[in-house]
Amino acid sequence: MLDRCVTQVVARTRRSEGVRLTGSGTDPTTEDAETLWTPTAEWIAGTQLTRYVDWLAAERGLTFQTYQDLWQWSIDELDAFWRSILDFYEVLYDGDPSVVLASREMPGADWFPNVSLNFAENALRGPDEDEVIVALSQTRPDSRMTRGELRDAVARAAEGLRRLGVGPGDRVAGFLPNIPETVIALLATASIGAVWAVCAPELGWRSVVDRLQQIQPKVLLAVDGYRYGDKDVDRLDELATVQAALPTLEATVFVPYLGAEPPAVGISWSEFLSHEAEPAYTRVPFGAPLWILFSSGTTGLPKAIVHAQGGTTLEQYKSASLQIDLGPGDRYFVYCTTTWMMWNLQVSCLLVGSTAILFDGNPNFPDREELWRILGRTRVTHFACGAAFFTASRQQHLVPKDRFDLSNLQGMLSTGSPLPPDTFRWIYQAVSSDVFLQSGSGGTDVCSGFVGGSPWLPVRAGKIACRLLGIDVAAFDEKGYEIIGSLGELVIKQPMPSMPIYFWNDPDGERYRNAYFAQFPGTWCHGDWVQFDESGSCIITGRSDGTLNRGGVRLGTAEFYAALEDIEGIADSLVIHLEDPDGEGLGKLVLFVQLAPGAELDEAMRGQVSKALREALSPRHVPDLAYAVPAIPYNLTGKKLEVPVKKILKGARLADVVSEGAIRDPRSLEAFVELGATIRAQ
Repeated sequence: MLDRCVTQVVARTRRSEGVRLTGSGTDPTTEDAETLWTPTAEWIAGTQLTRYVDWLAAERGLTFQTYQDLWQWSIDELDAFWRSILDFYEVLYDGDPSVVLASREMPGADWFPNVSLNFAENALRGPDEDEVIVALSQTRPDSRMTRGELRDAVARAAEGLRRLGVGPGDRVAGFLPNIPETVIALLATASIGAVWAVCAPELGWRSVVDRLQQIQPKVLLAVDGYRYGDKDVDRLDELATVQAALPTLEATVFVPYLGAEPPAVGISWSEFLSHEAEPAYTRVPFGAPLWILFSSGTTGLPKAIVHAQGGTTLEQYKSASLQIDLGPGDRYFVYCTTTWMMWNLQVSCLLVGSTAILFDGNPNFPDREELWRILGRTRVTHFACGAAFFTASRQQHLVPKDRFDLSNLQGMLSTGSPLPPDTFRWIYQAVSSDVFLQSGSGGTDVCSGFVGGSPWLPVRAGKIACRLLGIDVAAFDEKGYEIIGSLGELVIKQPMPSMPIYFWNDPDGERYRNAYFAQFPGTWCHGDWVQFDESGSCIITGRSDGTLNRGGVRLGTAEFYAALEDIEGIADSLVIHLEDPDGEGLGKLVLFVQLAPGAELDEAMRGQVSKALREALSPRHVPDLAYAVPAIPYNLTGKKLEVPVKKILKGARLADVVSEGAIRDPRSLEAFVELGATIRAQ
């Protein structure tokens, strides 16, 4: 199949031209992919997407019979599409929206230049009595908030920020976990036109300082610590170090989460909220900053990525409603920390009237079924999590549907890394046979997705169903030609409103341009390796800079890992391709495996590995060298550190290729440093 995929290049089109198909465009992986779920006519009729399409017919005179037709219109008529999102959701704003894109240049697109709005105002509208937050924690008892209670708390917190001298454009930072106070602080910051940023308290002080020091916050909100499972984690010493490293800090608000006595310097959360206030929202220009998200910082200082109030608001309305199918009455649970952009997406479900189910704690306490237990007891309708969690549940032979009441579950979203076909199948066998499952991919860079699912489309094992609406996403070869049916660079050919407005402390925009536009000027290049078929479905096989290239046969690492998943004794794996310095030959393909307890990388296991890779991929993808390591290294958002490991194996110093604070377990890289000299000598 690998050789067929490589030769199925059916479209080669310059970036300045429309796509011209020169063949059928059929991707053999699509035909071979097993259909696991097909939406019924009744299901489709009840989706938020159908509600939107019906509105387009009534208000715009537009009709669409297929998702592909709707997507094509959304990119062909980009201005009309995004104006329709503003109007369909009756977004609260001031000004004249008739000019949608004053400039289409990338970077530098200028969206709705004559419109002002406020993210928090839109997120908090609706009936007072609706339950909008359910908070579960291993540190304190569960809690709930209605919209009226949340609106009141946000108004009080906004007044607290004003008393501390915070105004539009000032930065407010959090050292906070996934709890209601963090949601309140974000919305309060946004409501007055200030700029929000947050770091999870499990981050080391150096990682927090590396992020927050860049943005010069005026106010910091922080917890004293937290409980992870049955272990108390005090963070007051780390907090003191962070405070000392932020010279612009004028005040700290302490949230007594663990129950420790707050330091003498600063104000308490209760004092912060002590003044009654009416809800008030500062409508700021569409392109004004809303929040700052940070890149993983795997190499060097994390990028401080600034997102706009307006672009984020429109993108989140579209994503939550039309792609995930969230609406009033739905209950959305995302397992994440506040450091990951998925937390921001979860808070954004408030825009469409859904309830956010927050969880702070160890997902494997008291046992490995805890997240599935939460789904049942909180009546979750939509669940999002990293692909690694779903695969781990499959490997642990869990059958959640037999243990918990998942009858309310309607949708599931897998992200962070590609979801293997076998895990797709496991979800329909062990979780629910009738659930809308989507595997998606996007990034912190846009705080959203590029490709994912649609409630109108079937679910196929191992496939990402579609391009997301309003996102002109494609695959380019190395010369900038668009390709279908073959692996290429994932690119965005037209602006999307949630692209960063800038990086902090990047006055001439050089870091921003180098990050996304250096390879194909004027076109966003994301750094993922993707293959589309003519229908718009795709597979993502990993980071393009980690691609395996053996004798001209290119392969994404995700396919490699999927081939090893069911070998008994292998808990995890990492593969690196070390090219020959002179460019001749196949180079060295090096496999690292993390073994399950009691397993051994013996000749029998090596034979199983060779057989699995030979049959699933090709003989060229059988590793030349294989080593057992104590742990596979990951960054804080769950991505394997393929590129840093490759640099280490080539002889680079550890300190030069990766920041310790960006790694889930810094000790996981020690084995690769030790093995580097041995591998280079072979």
